[in-house]
Amino acid sequence: MTVTLTEKAEFRLRTFVLGSTPDNNTVAVATKGVRLSVKDGGCSGYEYAIEITSKPQPDDLVISQGKVLLYVDAKSAPLLEGVVIDFIDGVMESGFKFTNPNATDNCSCGKSFKAGDCTPDGVPCS
Repeated sequence: MTVTLTEKAEFRLRTFVLGSTPDNNTVAVATKGVRLSVKDGGCSGYEYAIEITSKPQPDDLVISQGKVLLYVDAKSAPLLEGVVIDFIDGVMESGFKFTNPNATDNCSCGKSFKAGDCTPDGVPCS
């Protein structure tokens, strides 16, 4: 399983992880990570989900990227294989940007994608 974080994305995620950990809790720091998954939704059919967690699901795949632990939802793994996650900080847009080789189409909002014939129906952007 390959998921790549750019230097900016790793820094941002590491900041979120450390900022959500209670002081002096070394156990929480050791297991705290970022859970990546794909959910049905968005305007193209699938949307990305990122959450900070200290308790991965039993079937999550564990990947270490620099100083960040990534927990990848096992059911989402085929749709996230090879994804590159970047962080953009600009005047017009800021946030995480996903470059997904499995996506056959992306929504203009950048938050959702299609993946061949298996994509569920999307909901128009609002």
